[in-house]
Formats: sequence, C-alpha cells, structure tokens
Amino acid sequence: MDSLARLIPFVWPQRRRMVISISLGCVIALLWAGALLLVFPVVKIMLENQNIDDYVATKIQVAQLEARKQSDRLGIFDAELVQLRATADAEQIARTEASRTHCVSELNDALRSEWRYTWLQTQLLPYLFKDRFTMLAAVMVLLLALTGLKCGLSYFQETLVSASVERTMQLVRERLFRATLKLDHQTLALETTPTLMSRFTFDLQQLATGLTLLGSKAVVEPLKVVACITGAFCVNWRLTALSFACVPLAALLFGQLGRRLKRASVRQMESMSRVYRALIEPLQSFTSVLAFRNERLHRRRLARESKDYYDKAMKIVRIDALSSPSVEFLAMVGVFIGSLPGAYLVLRGQTSIWGIRLAAYQMEGSELALLYTMLAGVLDPARRIASIFSKLKKSATACERVFGWMDRTSLLHVAHDTVELPRHQQSIEFDRVTFRYATATPDENRPAALNDVSLTIPFGSTVAIVGGNGCGKSTLAGLLPRLFDPQHGTVRIDGIDISRADPRQLRGQIGMVTQDTLLFDCSIEDNIRYGKPLATAAEVQDAARRAHVLNFVQQMPDGLHTGVGDRGHRLSGGQRQRVALARAILRNPAILILDEATAAVDVQSEQLIHGSLEDLACGRTTLIVTHAMTPVLLEQISHVLVMENGRVVAFGSHEIVLKTCPLYQRMFDAQVRRRVA
Repeated sequence: MDSLARLIPFVWPQRRRMVISISLGCVIALLWAGALLLVFPVVKIMLENQNIDDYVATKIQVAQLEARKQSDRLGIFDAELVQLRATADAEQIARTEASRTHCVSELNDALRSEWRYTWLQTQLLPYLFKDRFTMLAAVMVLLLALTGLKCGLSYFQETLVSASVERTMQLVRERLFRATLKLDHQTLALETTPTLMSRFTFDLQQLATGLTLLGSKAVVEPLKVVACITGAFCVNWRLTALSFACVPLAALLFGQLGRRLKRASVRQMESMSRVYRALIEPLQSFTSVLAFRNERLHRRRLARESKDYYDKAMKIVRIDALSSPSVEFLAMVGVFIGSLPGAYLVLRGQTSIWGIRLAAYQMEGSELALLYTMLAGVLDPARRIASIFSKLKKSATACERVFGWMDRTSLLHVAHDTVELPRHQQSIEFDRVTFRYATATPDENRPAALNDVSLTIPFGSTVAIVGGNGCGKSTLAGLLPRLFDPQHGTVRIDGIDISRADPRQLRGQIGMVTQDTLLFDCSIEDNIRYGKPLATAAEVQDAARRAHVLNFVQQMPDGLHTGVGDRGHRLSGGQRQRVALARAILRNPAILILDEATAAVDVQSEQLIHGSLEDLACGRTTLIVTHAMTPVLLEQISHVLVMENGRVVAFGSHEIVLKTCPLYQRMFDAQVRRRVA
C-alpha cells in the first residue's frame, strides 16, 4: 500500500472533510457496537425473566464475595511466604509467589467488576423503567433510534468521502496531464494514445474506487471490528483472546491473495489498454476501414481483446470471490472457538476447563449470548474488509501505474542555467549531428535517422529539403524546435547551443506546419489564435488574409467563428493547411518550418500556400520539407538541401545542386516528366 501513500499530498487539501469523515466513522462503529449490546437486556428480560436491577444487584454480591474470598486467600499466601522465607525453600517460595500473583489478579478483577456494576446501579438504573415490558419497549425504541442515527451518519460520511475523492481525482488528473505535457515527442509516441487513455480513464477509475473505500469502508469496518472485540473483551477477555487463534492464518491468506491480486491487476490494466487500442484505431481511420471493407477484421480484433480482458477480469473475480467467504469462515471459526468453551462454562457451572481458568466467575446465559453476539458482530465487517482489501490491491496497482507514468522523465534535458536566446538573425548550424529514434525495448536496434550531419543555413534563407522517404528530412526539421535531441552533435541558432536555451523561448521563435495538421474542435478563429493566444482580432484577421483563409471563410455564414468539428473534419485538407499556416504566421516566427505542408492538398491550395511564401519568407529562415519541386516553389527558394540515408548529399542553390548532384537530377527530371505527362 506504499503507492497509495503518495496520494497524501493530493488528499491533504481535503483534510477537514476527511477528519470529519473519520470522526463520523468512529461514531458509526460505536453505534454498531451499541446496537449489538442491546441484545443483553433483551435476553435478560425475555428469556431469563429477570429485570436489570436484580441482575446488577446479584453481580455486585458475587463480586463482593469473590473479593472477600481472594482477600482471605491473599492473607493466607502472605502468611505462608513469611514462614517459607524463614526456611529458605526457594522452590516453594517461587510457587507460592506465583499463586499470590494470580490471587492478586483475581482480586483486582473482582474489585473492577464490583466498581463497574456499582456505578451502573447508582448512575444508570435509577433512570430505567421498572416494568419489564416497558423496559423491553424502550430497548427496542433505542435500537431503532441507534440504527436510524447510524444510517444518517453513514449518508453524510459517504457524501463527504465522495466529494473529497472527486476533488482529489481532479488534482491527480491535472497533475498527470501536466506531467504528460512535460514529456518529449518520442516518449509519447512509444506509449501510444490508447495506453495513455487507459491511464487517464480506467486506471484513475480504479484509483478513485480504492480511495473511496479507503475513506469510508476501510475506516468504518475496522472500527466496527475493534468496537465489537472491545465489547467482547469486556464480557470475557479470556474467551475473546482464545478466539484470536485464526488471526495468523487469516494474515497468511491475505498476504497470498494480495500477491496474486497485484499480478492479476497489472495484466488486467494492460489488457484494457489493448481494448482501447482496438477501439480507437478503427475510429480514427474509419474511412480506411470502410474503403477496404475490414469491419469484420476490427470486430474480431475487439472480440479477441475483449475476451482476453474478460479472462483476466474473471481471474480477479475468482480471487475476490475466494477472499470474502474464506475470511468469513475463519472469523466464524474464531466465534466457534470462543463461544463453545463459554457454553461449556455456562452449562456445567464451571469457571475453568482442564485447569485453565476461562472466567473470573460463573457465567450466565445472557453473558454468553452477549459474548456470542459481539464476536458474531465481527463477521460482517470482516467479510467487508476482505472485499475492501482486494479492491485496495487493485487501486494500489493502478496507483503504481499512474505515478509510474507521472515519474517518467523526458528524454529532453533542460539545462538549469539556461541562456538567453535572442531572436534568430544570423544562422542555423547542425554540427556533426547523429540521431537515432528511441525504442520500446532496449534490445531493439533502429538505424540512425541522421548520421553525422553538418550544415550551416544562413539567416533569411528559404531552404527546400528533398529526398526519398525515410531519408531524415522531417527528423532534421524536428530537431530545431527540440521535438527530440540528437545523441551526438550540436544544433546551434546564431551560435547558441539550443540544448542550453529555454525550450519555451526556443519554440516561441518557431512556426511549424506539418502534413497531418489536426485542428482543435473549436472555431476557425480560435484555431488561428492558438499560435498566439493574446493576439487581437485585427492580427488574427491579417494572418487569415495572408494565408488565404479568408478566401473560403467568406463563403461560410459564421465566417471566422465557424466551427471546424472534431479534428477539423468539416474543412477540406487544403483549408485545414491554410488555417494551420495562418496559425504559424500569427506568431511571427523567426524560423518557419513547412513539413510536407502541401503533400495532401489540391493544386490550387498548394499554389496559394507556396504563393504566400514570397511575403512570409521576408525577415525569417524558412525550411520546406517537400517531395515535389514545383515551378512556384522554385521561384521562392534560395537553397536546396538533398538528403539520402540520413546524410546530407548536397546543399546550395537549385542551379548548382541540379548540376552537381545526380540524385537531385533524377528526382527533378522525374517530377518534370510527371508534370508534362
């Protein structure tokens, strides 16, 4: 349960509610035990045909007689010790002193019993009804009142605990999301969206369930057990202690079940992640699912993962189902061990069995009934505790997964002594850069995406980065905003190592438009303003105009306030790219990166986007990752960077590279032939 202890900082703001809840739990437990204690007067009145006054008076007389008897025995033992010390018989002295010590203990028990019943006779009995039926009716009314009060307090306690848990989960969810946003692109890519969604939903739900039980049932039920055991000790502490013989076996059972539950819970949560993946992937690629008629494939995949989850969930159910009856049975064995000897003492009129004293004085049937009731009162709380234990184990496992992810460190190392990074105005330099993407397992070895890349790009350049698929174009561009850091080499902006700069300040100078631009489910204006949240309406309007967004927005009834829908599905691919370009323009970046921004758009949108570059490229460095060198693009670029297998093959003006680089010649000729065709 150490992992659950990490929730303390999140629960601490709710400490007042939790203290009140624990206090209410104590009262509820006392009311539970008090209701069980009422069985004693009912038995006395209904079965033994005796009123409480006579019972208390009898108990006082018995206690007084026992006290006098033990006092006389104590005097005899003292006299014997005086004689024995004169004879110096050490062995006999030891036996007599042991008998005297036992006699003192019995005398103290009798005196305590006399004081207790005398207090009842003087302080409580004068206020009780003398008529037996009236007294019985009063006991029943009191039982009803105690039950009603207990139910009312339980309602308030559950409400307080639920409010505290919901607030705590809100804080945990926010902290988990904050920790996630601090991670790097590679870590999130390796974890995958379905796995993350499982942590934010299923794991947190399990955690909330455990925290709710911890604040309510895990407080009330043990207190009920303590209250019942305390009451049983007051009736007969010897028989009650005897009933504890099953406690070591119960502890061993709990430990074994706990280990099995933890392993099963980990597998169940991992299986739920796969269920989420089987659901999310086809929904995100629904068009492909329909186009390739693979509905049956995804149904089978979901059915397979659901079956796997069912098997793992049923294993937990079986363990959980085993815990409650096992603990209940062991508790019943404890009741049996404590009650059967008590029945022998009552029916045979004895105070000991096989020479072992089990009662200070002869027990009555009503006392045995009360002892049995108090021990039996442990059964229901013990069964509930067993079920709580299994759920707490699942919650502890979920807590480990949640905090394990929260403790993940980013692969990007932010320097403590960051340096100021002025607005870019000199050059971008890649110095012997080598980069290899991270893998899910240490044994997996991926080839280097960039291999010993050295390159200097002057400020104000518009560079087209070209090459085949997988040659490292997007990876090179992604190093600038530090989506990931190289394993070797250095990236510098104006001579400053970007790993020593504040990432927020660095990214504030960069605008980026990617091929798979996803817009947020809000208005076009809000999506553009995402690039600069404090921008004025005039600035948003100007950015929309420069990115040719107004061309299609003017045809919409709500203009810039038109909603784009989930992932921007209400707009075409070209319209989404223009909105993304406007978002980048709005922040007025010193470095603009267009990563295949026109790869999935129509010719008109491509011409509009590339046509905007003439105005956009002024006063900034622009990197354009592309496959197609169109005539419009050729008019805008100042340099061409050709890459192959993670290396720089050529860098220079279009004319020079076309003459000196065979790879670029083949690529350009193929594109020319394609356009002519």
